[in-house]
Amino acid sequence: MRVLIADDDAVLRHALKKHLASWKYTSVMASDGKQAWKVLQSPDPPPLAVVDWNMPGIDGVDLCREIRATPSLATMYLILLTGNQDQKVAGLESGADDYITKPFSWDELRARLHIGSRIVGLQQTLAARVDELQATLAHVKRLSGLLPICAYCKRIRNNQDYWMQVEQYLAEHSEAEFSHGICPECLQTQLSFDES
Repeated sequence: MRVLIADDDAVLRHALKKHLASWKYTSVMASDGKQAWKVLQSPDPPPLAVVDWNMPGIDGVDLCREIRATPSLATMYLILLTGNQDQKVAGLESGADDYITKPFSWDELRARLHIGSRIVGLQQTLAARVDELQATLAHVKRLSGLLPICAYCKRIRNNQDYWMQVEQYLAEHSEAEFSHGICPECLQTQLSFDES
């Protein structure tokens, strides 16, 4: 899984990249908030991010807010890094999913990334299921097969052996809507009938 690392500390970025590679993550590096935001504007942004609170350009808290305000990034899992334990609530309220105080344990970071990966995986599975359900519903709404229709009155027989008007049947089995009018041939027939 790809992880965005946004931190202005080059030494920490290098250490993060090395550890993430050993944990089987692919890192995408950004040295500040503006560069991180640019990465997130790509067609396929990383689904997981480790973001430093204090960065030039856009800080971690503002970056979290921007991400949460962007529908295409709303499901991204965000871990916020900071050296100040007292900022935890503010960080979480900005949209971060998790929080790690510097200096941190590499084992703790690995565990938190694992949690984030699991949640991202569940969200992706759920999104795929929703797409499948929508496709199935669209298929259900299409009429197919043989429809038993009366040759005289043009009513259709439903599954309960009940005869109903064509427009009622179609409205119940599709997304079609109807407006009624009269065709020229029927109008002529009706006028001739009324005159006699």
